[in-house]
Order: sequence, then C-alpha cells, then structure tokens
Amino acid sequence: MIKLGVPSKGRLMKETFAWFSARGVRLSKSGSDREYVGRVDGVAGVELVLLTAGEIPRELAAGRLDMGVTGTDLVHEKLANWTDVVAPMAEMGFGFADLIIAVPACWRDVTCLHDLDAVAARFRAQQGFRLRIATKYHRLVRQFMTAQGVADYQLVDSQGATEGAVKNETAEAIADITSTGATIEANHLQILEDGLVLKSQATLWHSKLAQGDCSALIEKIGIAP
Repeated sequence: MIKLGVPSKGRLMKETFAWFSARGVRLSKSGSDREYVGRVDGVAGVELVLLTAGEIPRELAAGRLDMGVTGTDLVHEKLANWTDVVAPMAEMGFGFADLIIAVPACWRDVTCLHDLDAVAARFRAQQGFRLRIATKYHRLVRQFMTAQGVADYQLVDSQGATEGAVKNETAEAIADITSTGATIEANHLQILEDGLVLKSQATLWHSKLAQGDCSALIEKIGIAP
C-alpha cells in the first residue's frame, strides 16, 4: 500500500481531486469537513492521506508519504536539501503563486533591489537597526537576497496577513506569495521590478526515501516515472 498525500481542504484539495479524477483516479473525503479520512477509487493499493499543504513536504522527506501534492514554494522553503529527498513528477496547472519582494507604494524611487539595498543602508544608519522584511519564507528570501547582494536587512517572522505588516509598522517591506497582486496593491505596496524570488504552482512530488512501488498509480495517471 502506497500513501498519497493531498491538501486536506480548500481550493487546493478540490483542484487536486479534479486533476486526479480527469486521469481516472477518484479521490474523496469521507465524513464531515473536520474529518481527515479519504479513499481512492480507480487504482488499487493507494491510501489517501489528507494533510495541510505545509505538512506534506516534511512527510515526503521522511519517507512517510510515497507521493504528495503541494506547492513548489513549500518544498523549496521547508526542505533545505529537497533535491536529495523528493523529485517533481508533474506540474498540475493550478495553485499558481509568485513569491515576491514588495515595498510601500509611496517609496516611488525604490523600484528595484539596487534601490532597496541603498535604502536599507540609509535606514540602518539613521534608525540604528536593519530594515525589516516580514515573511514566512525565511530560507528562500535569505538565499535570494544574498545572491542579489542585498545585506542590510533583517527578516521578521509573519505567519498571518503578511501584506499588513507595513501598515501595522512591524516591518518596512514584505516577501510573500501573490497570485494576482490585488492584495499587494490593496495594502498600498508595490512589487520590485526584479523582486521575483520564485514562481510556484501545485506539483505532484515523489519521495526518494519511501519504499512503496508507485508504478501502478504513475501508469494510471499517465505521467513518466
């Protein structure tokens, strides 16, 4: 029996169910919305495991899931050595989101990372502490900023409405995911021209550490092993 991890609620769950259904595999959630019990029809030997999208990378990396559906952003953020422990099997065509750097829209002369670096240096000199960037993507943002040569900043953790961090004066800039940019704009922020950290979408992943034979499921849904 192999274990397939799928997001347990919301649009990601519904679109994942639809994606598999279109390929002859019916996934369903049993009981009430508060129960996390599911079943798989259309292929034998597959157990459905319903988890949050954020838990699935960890379970894949530990080999407790054979395959799982979650965003590219979550795998890259949560697994430092992701290429050693998981492999992407199929991009699923939904759940699109960009991880971006955004600053207050009133910073009209700050349009790129070079400008942000200059502002950050002045900010530290004037305020006595580093410019704060609110995010929950610490690993990805730190790697990106290092690669771009931006140094005078600090990351502050944000697990809630990151777009409101500037308005709430808990940060001077943000790094967060966006699909349309509407929430960014509504919070009077602007995305830096070169501030794209990562493009993400829902992806079917295979655990390199799991021992189960996924060939029947792979063949059924018609993707290359």
